Amino acid sequence: MHVTAIIAAGGRGQRFGTAEPKQLHSVGGRPILQRSVEAFASHPAIDAIVVALPQALVDDPPEYLRSDAVLVTGTKPLRVVAGGERRQDSVANAFAAAGNTTDVIVIHDAARPFASADLIARTIAAAVESGAAVAAVQARDTVKLAHRRDRAGHPQLPQSSSASAGFVEETLPRERIYLAQTPQAFRRDVLRCALELAARDGVVVTDEAALVELAGLPVSVVDGEASNIKITTPDDMMLGEAIARSAAGSAGQDSASSQRDAAGRALPARTGRAGTGYDLHRLVAGRPLILGGVTIPSDRGALGHSDADVVCHAVTDAILGAAALGDIGRHFPDTDPRWKDADSIDMLRRAVQLVAEQGLMVGNIDVTVILEKPKIRGYVDAMCASLAAALGVDTERVSIKAKRTKGSTPSAVARRSRRTLSR
Repeated sequence: MHVTAIIAAGGRGQRFGTAEPKQLHSVGGRPILQRSVEAFASHPAIDAIVVALPQALVDDPPEYLRSDAVLVTGTKPLRVVAGGERRQDSVANAFAAAGNTTDVIVIHDAARPFASADLIARTIAAAVESGAAVAAVQARDTVKLAHRRDRAGHPQLPQSSSASAGFVEETLPRERIYLAQTPQAFRRDVLRCALELAARDGVVVTDEAALVELAGLPVSVVDGEASNIKITTPDDMMLGEAIARSAAGSAGQDSASSQRDAAGRALPARTGRAGTGYDLHRLVAGRPLILGGVTIPSDRGALGHSDADVVCHAVTDAILGAAALGDIGRHFPDTDPRWKDADSIDMLRRAVQLVAEQGLMVGNIDVTVILEKPKIRGYVDAMCASLAAALGVDTERVSIKAKRTKGSTPSAVARRSRRTLSR
């Protein structure tokens, strides 16, 4: 199954009140847009990403989306397209760029930078089963349907400056009221039908689930997350900063006995684990030199069954070792033709998924690369970004150091790659 994520970032954020689009503002030390893209780039269920941007940003995209840089997606295809006047126009443009090989489309607002990997996975699974799914949170407060009337009893516009908000017309049963979020996921044929309906009949809606409803097709509801906020005004940034700090603090804590899941059940206590990895490959002519998912200009590259990325191999071994899941040879043997010339970043993602199934997550990594030449110091930042995307962590949790052997036999070594996992 091929899944494409569409990040809707084509709006100008006029309610945010700044000249710069709100998706470029930072929350928790990283741009809102980058956080949203990385949530899907690092997810094992996502195969490709399309980002819809204002035309000005398409012409001059942020560095982390540039084609000549190591993208936050690692090796996942990423396309940037121009958005439209309305959200549904941006989504239609991105849908056209997704291609016919896609089975499922996941749409996410760039202004929601805190969607969890679990929420993304659950929304995709529901869409595969029912055709369409929307993440939503159940209303907690009593919901009143109101209308506005002036003193003469005539309806007023919602923009009325009157101190009164109007009069209650009906009290709605809150157990049936859900507040829609994103991600929203759709089988490709379902979304195509909905977008064609909108184009044909001139329908204007605020989300794609509404289009599917108008097409007469079912939309399942997936329990959303309170932390999956949408940043619309500067006031929302205060809550966003608090969520970012809480997430960063939780990742660094040794205990999570007070944390609970979406159903209110206590999570198991967080326990720290550490693993080490080591890898060595001989450098030969005619091979590319790939380290940490980045191709380094060199007249020689590492010899191996896969792409021989010693950094990824050492980190993969460290992750598997910390989780007591054996080594890289056990899961990706060089006797298996599936791994011939395989992308080691993909192997690393698979290792992360394996430990995630055991309730473990990556805390941080520290890698030392021993290489006589070429010098790789200028590529370290790109390597860190590539690894961070594959691991699903912030780049500040990834450290790569370059050392020289000062004259020993040419070889590439990645050693003492220390991996911290936590449950």
